[in-house]
Amino acid sequence: MVGAYGRMGVVTCDAIEGEDDLDLVARVGSQNPLDAVVDARAHVAVEFTTPDTVFDNAEWLLRRQVHTVIGASGLAGDQLARLEQLTGPANCLVVPNFAIGAVLMMRLAEQVARYLPAAEIIEAHHAGKADAPSGTALRTAARVAAGRSASVDVPGPSGHPARGLDCDDVPIHSVRLPGVVASQSVIFGGAGQTLTIRHDSIDRRSFMPGVLLAVKAVADLPGLTVGLEALL
Repeated sequence: MVGAYGRMGVVTCDAIEGEDDLDLVARVGSQNPLDAVVDARAHVAVEFTTPDTVFDNAEWLLRRQVHTVIGASGLAGDQLARLEQLTGPANCLVVPNFAIGAVLMMRLAEQVARYLPAAEIIEAHHAGKADAPSGTALRTAARVAAGRSASVDVPGPSGHPARGLDCDDVPIHSVRLPGVVASQSVIFGGAGQTLTIRHDSIDRRSFMPGVLLAVKAVADLPGLTVGLEALL
């Protein structure tokens, strides 16, 4: 477990230790090196650190043929391409959100965008989250754009003033407040109507079924895979 002493790391370690068919063999934090992963002969590493460290850590792990599940956000497109080049003996699974409900929210958003292309995203996370917008919001915007590409004959987004971050012509508004774990709303608008899809994680345990699913499946997913939906 890389990032074992952070918010997600602590909960993930507890979840792994609760599984009869998984063994937690190494905990890596800021004070102990990644070498512990190789020394313990780990088959899979879960990376839950920060946007500043996730790429270097993942690159290091893949070079040493350790299957890597990435939960930390902040990877750019060129970095994903580089990680894909390093796969082969080891696989890499990048997951913007491990909550099953959030994965379903993104899938539904893509379907709705075919009929209601005008959409905006509001995402909220705890005050300590290092990046904005979240990886979930960026992934959702990409799914909305994919849905629009298959749009039926309805008017598309009519343009909007610059506000928030514009990703694939989907404005994203980020909120960072104490007391929040993770929340996202995707709001679609059409003539005389709106439709909102919302997902809330009120406890970090909501991510654990997805984490465990990813850990157990990554060895059978060749190359680089982005998104937990590949396992659903």
